[in-house]
Amino acid sequence: MVFSGLTFLLIFLPLLLLLYFVRGSIRWRNGVLVVFSLIFYAWGEPIMVLLLVGTTLLHYFCARKIASAKRTGERKLWLALAVFGSLSALFWFKYAGFVLGTVLGIPFDAPRLPIGISFYTFQILTYTIDVYRGRVKSQKRFFRLLLYVSCFPQLIAGPIVQYADVRKSLAKRKPTTVDFGAGMQRFFVGLSKKVLIANICGKALEECAVGAQPYSFTGAWISGLLFTLQLYFDFSAYSDMAIGLGRVLGFTYRENFRYPYLSRSASEFWRRWHISLGEFFRDYVYIPLGGNRKGRFRTVLNLLIVWALTGLWHGAAWNFILWGLYWFVLQQIDKQFASLWKHFPKWLLWLGTFLLSLIGWVLFYHAEGLAGAGAHLSALFGVGTSGLTDAKTLGVLARYALYLPIPLAACFPIVPAIRRFFAKREKLAGAYAPLAALAAVTLGIVSLLFLIGQSYNPFIYFRF
Repeated sequence: MVFSGLTFLLIFLPLLLLLYFVRGSIRWRNGVLVVFSLIFYAWGEPIMVLLLVGTTLLHYFCARKIASAKRTGERKLWLALAVFGSLSALFWFKYAGFVLGTVLGIPFDAPRLPIGISFYTFQILTYTIDVYRGRVKSQKRFFRLLLYVSCFPQLIAGPIVQYADVRKSLAKRKPTTVDFGAGMQRFFVGLSKKVLIANICGKALEECAVGAQPYSFTGAWISGLLFTLQLYFDFSAYSDMAIGLGRVLGFTYRENFRYPYLSRSASEFWRRWHISLGEFFRDYVYIPLGGNRKGRFRTVLNLLIVWALTGLWHGAAWNFILWGLYWFVLQQIDKQFASLWKHFPKWLLWLGTFLLSLIGWVLFYHAEGLAGAGAHLSALFGVGTSGLTDAKTLGVLARYALYLPIPLAACFPIVPAIRRFFAKREKLAGAYAPLAALAAVTLGIVSLLFLIGQSYNPFIYFRF
């Protein structure tokens, strides 16, 4: 089930909200949310929902043991068991085929990847590790921990929510009418980004016949641009909808995107893109490895490990690993020449960072792996192309010429600028909230109408 599906929008969500708010007790609301969350996951993974519940049970048990253990060695043992159990499941479903089949050359029929396993594995790890560190107390009620792991808004594609951020809300929360209104407004904005931008960019990308080789020079750049836009609006839309639904239900989730295509350096890009993943690797990998506290060599090594893991987290393939290392190299270059960049015009730094991110996404998304990515990257630089352009690309440009400025403009903070415009004018200040709400509802209705006739509606990050 997906947020932008008619089943979710017309049946699942209205029924959930009706039952959720019919009574105000926390037990009732938690019970309703757990049941609906498990149904939401089981809709696409009827068997693998047992893996999610089993993982939660393992961490519940181990965290309780950690909390009651007297000796450090015993606490470490229970932590190791929990971490090993979760990472073993993640390895089996996501990486065993790559390691055995690709790296070692051993024939292996890889199992189907459970939806969202990378996200909920990282989430539950934050809980048990923080119990071990003494940052949070172990959860005595299993169903509250199950609610944290399975809570459907962020279950499938994030943002990655650390247990410490929501532990109080699991036991006590009172969503208000303001929360409901603001949350639904955020949800409708996310829905419109998904349906009216990401899906259309994805459809245009399909029409470019990505994978057909050789590429034309124009075709390589247009398809790269379309995926760059599609990925951002697809993933950020899901985060918007998750954050909005979370607020409706009484949870506060951190922002996951802050206009990343405004960045003027590789480092800034990753402070704005998939923020929750960066925070996880910082708090649970980079700092435990020593961070920047053990000298220059160890700092670089720690960052190399983090970025290799970042690539692997996204997928078990060489192009994902190289993509992670690509960003590692770019950030090292940033640090080495930081003083030099200050002398460049801001627009040039922005353009350079955007083009570097586009090149990175070409390496990232090819289903054909390194061969397809290599051919596409070569064509970007005019090597091995079929010519300047091709009929398919010209057709796409003709059909979408008037549309493309919309996603490009939406990469910029237009809404915050409008908000500031209203706030600075006393006579208009009170009009912003109702107009914003009306605009969001209108976008939601238009998106719903588009969905009725749309066949292209996947979420890219579901496969991670």
